[in-house]
Amino acid sequence: MPVSPDGDREGEGLAGRIGRAGAATGRLALRPVQAVAQAGKDALADEAERAIDGVLAGPLPEAIGRSLVEHRVVQRLSAEVLQTLAAQQGGGPERPAVDLAQAERVLRRVLDDPALERMLVDVIHARLTSELADEIAGSPAFKRLLANVMGSPEVRHALQRQTAGFGSDVANAAAATASRVDDAIEAPVRRRLRRPRAAAPPRYAGLAARGTAFAADAILANLVFLLLGALIGLFASLFGSLRPPWLVDALAGGGWALLVTVYFVGFWSTTGQTPGMRVMRLRVTGGSGAAPSAWRSLVRLVGLALAVIPMFAGFLPVLVDDRRRALQDYLAGTTVVDERDELGEGDR
Repeated sequence: MPVSPDGDREGEGLAGRIGRAGAATGRLALRPVQAVAQAGKDALADEAERAIDGVLAGPLPEAIGRSLVEHRVVQRLSAEVLQTLAAQQGGGPERPAVDLAQAERVLRRVLDDPALERMLVDVIHARLTSELADEIAGSPAFKRLLANVMGSPEVRHALQRQTAGFGSDVANAAAATASRVDDAIEAPVRRRLRRPRAAAPPRYAGLAARGTAFAADAILANLVFLLLGALIGLFASLFGSLRPPWLVDALAGGGWALLVTVYFVGFWSTTGQTPGMRVMRLRVTGGSGAAPSAWRSLVRLVGLALAVIPMFAGFLPVLVDDRRRALQDYLAGTTVVDERDELGEGDR
């Protein structure tokens, strides 16, 4: 049935109004759905952020770093870049040549730039770097690693060898210095008396070396006596002081004499050298070249006391005797040799 143009326009207007009303109704109905969708998107973003934080806080970054190192990813990428640059060196109409020398110069300028150095210094001194270093140093894994390294036999052996080597160097230097002083002291005396010193080995110890060793032994023996005296005094204070005072002095003097006797006689008759003589590389020998017996060592100790009493005059024969013997050596039949000759360390 024909419809007039006015009817068509009226129908179209009615349909348009109905469509717009339906669209408005649909948008209104979809608002709750849109709100739910937006809330879900925000919740999903928060959950994704928490998941990423959890991943980064876990062992995954360390595992990725280890995988990169184990599979040599950086080296392979570098090799690929170098091969690509080498292939491009020939160039072409569509691929320009790459100047490797120019690239190297640019890289050198970048590395020599003070700004790069300042940036690296800032990174090293940054708070995050310090906190990371403190965290690593305080971690149980690092402490276990440090304990394993410091407790390894190789480290202990190296420390012992270094300590022993340093002590040996100090002792050898002291012995060499004392030997030169001995020669300097004796030279004018022997020239005046026209008694040249025998240069053939063994090399005997002179005044400086023997005096240094004796001083070290005297200090060590007295320190031991003072320590023992302090311990005895501590125990005696628990039961009351000794009476009369002269008894205390007599016991102290007798204890000191006993300690000195045991110290010198014990070391001379067993190892042939006291701790002070060991430091100065000296050794007491008997007639056969071995360590003196206990009786000979006791006689030597008495001779040492006699040599010290007259203001050390008993040591003066060392300056003129070919074997540098003192009064105690004459009495006991001993000599004091330079141990460095036996070890091949003597300075001729």
